[in-house]
Amino acid sequence: MKNENSLLNQLIQAFKILPGIGEKSAQRMAFHLLEKNREGGKNLAKLINESVENIRNCTECRNLTEEVVCDICSDEKRSKKTICVVESPTDVLAIENSGSFKGKYFVLMGRLSPIDGVTPHDLGIPKLIEKVKSSDIDEIIIATSPTIEGDATSFTSRINLMIIKP
Repeated sequence: MKNENSLLNQLIQAFKILPGIGEKSAQRMAFHLLEKNREGGKNLAKLINESVENIRNCTECRNLTEEVVCDICSDEKRSKKTICVVESPTDVLAIENSGSFKGKYFVLMGRLSPIDGVTPHDLGIPKLIEKVKSSDIDEIIIATSPTIEGDATSFTSRINLMIIKP
């Protein structure tokens, strides 16, 4: 593209912020919307805007929700005795789709990474500790990814939680 500030080029660059979308995929997406599906593009733009404006973190577990407290945290039928600590809302979705877990969650919104400057505070570990201190929780399941960062996150979480729940 000759004009880097053109709307088309800006649209292509905007698609590239999505994970796994490179230059060619971004071009295909932009051209598809403009050539074949303008109404779909308008709807996509509307939904992205509404989502960014209205979806926030649950005050209890940090999962994504349109409400102050998410459906899972406000469900009285779920066990308050078990909490599953996960890295992201996609982990909550995967576990919920399995239908096997009936407790509550705490979403870290990432994993520990000193190289990238992600600290326990950034992951909400102090909030998790307060939640465990103030609740009658019997079991804490730490379900982080099997990576170096995931293991470090799990270890740091366990150490901090062992101080209050030996």
